[in-house]
Amino acid sequence: MSLAQLKIMQEAITLTVFVPFVVFYMQQPLKLDYLWAGLCILGAVYFIFRSP
Repeated sequence: MSLAQLKIMQEAITLTVFVPFVVFYMQQPLKLDYLWAGLCILGAVYFIFRSP
């Protein structure tokens, strides 16, 4: 995998772990910003892993 692909994977994994941690363990309300961040990461995953 390329460096860009690894970086996008890191960000996706971080959000996947961090958002539930913040909501359930830290008792913070779920914000709409989390949804937008997730959608941006999903877009990045799509564009970085699609065939050239």
